[in-house]
Amino acid sequence: MKQLLRHCTVGGIRGFAAQSGRGPNVQSLKIEGITDIIAVASGKGGVGKSTTAVNLAVSLANKCKLKVGLLDADVYGPSIPMMMKLHGKPEVSADKKMIPIENYGVKCMSIGSLVAEGDALVWRGPMVMKALEQMTRGVHWGTLDILVVDMPPGTGDAQISISQRLQLSGALIVSTPQDVALMDARRGVKMFAQVNVPILGILENMSYFKCPKCTEPYYIFGKGGAQRTADEMGMEFLGEVPLETGIRSGSDEGVPVVISDPDSFVSRAYADVAQKIVGKLELTRRQNLGPEINL
Repeated sequence: MKQLLRHCTVGGIRGFAAQSGRGPNVQSLKIEGITDIIAVASGKGGVGKSTTAVNLAVSLANKCKLKVGLLDADVYGPSIPMMMKLHGKPEVSADKKMIPIENYGVKCMSIGSLVAEGDALVWRGPMVMKALEQMTRGVHWGTLDILVVDMPPGTGDAQISISQRLQLSGALIVSTPQDVALMDARRGVKMFAQVNVPILGILENMSYFKCPKCTEPYYIFGKGGAQRTADEMGMEFLGEVPLETGIRSGSDEGVPVVISDPDSFVSRAYADVAQKIVGKLELTRRQNLGPEINL
């Protein structure tokens, strides 16, 4: 396990998605070539969910040396093309599947790459579901160790449908320390519980702002809220990510902070979360396999 966490080797996590499902339709939920699918979710918008998904995916690819994909499932507010500096539209393969656009070692798919920049998507539920289906099973992902899904905020029809149509290995919950955000994060946890998706843990984003002159931390949104929520709900607390200018500027410029400043405190925090996710998948896989008996 220590070697796995140190290097994030992928051999041990293969097959968990196939093990975690139940019922006769398990195989139909799988996407060929993808070992594990994890959702990055929040109960509300504005807590840094997409920023977390981007930096997590890039950390998994560059620090953990995994084959990683990133799906922007936030159809109404796609931000992955800007955050990952994606240009142009996906090409189409011979078998009529879209080829994801790759940058920073991550294969990306977003509705933002298919429509004109700034266009508003005034779509009803069925159109959203069809678009999500095309961006998952209508994509030539190739072989991936992990597909990171940047979920839409909230707990509505789109979120439930994604959870039911994809064989998710687990969900990462993102929240700020603020009570209002944590209230909605709890709803997200309960939604995943209802569709039998394991919770990988909760990450506290914008935990504090550290003054660049005196280095004193300022807890703008409160202190320790996500830790308390994790303890109350029996979840793993995955850590804190402070409020820093580099994270914001990296998102706006399309260069994730784990690329622009890989040795910074926040980049190490994202890498630590990536390692914990891999370890969590490994642990759950072993629990699903049960004890090994040698005769």
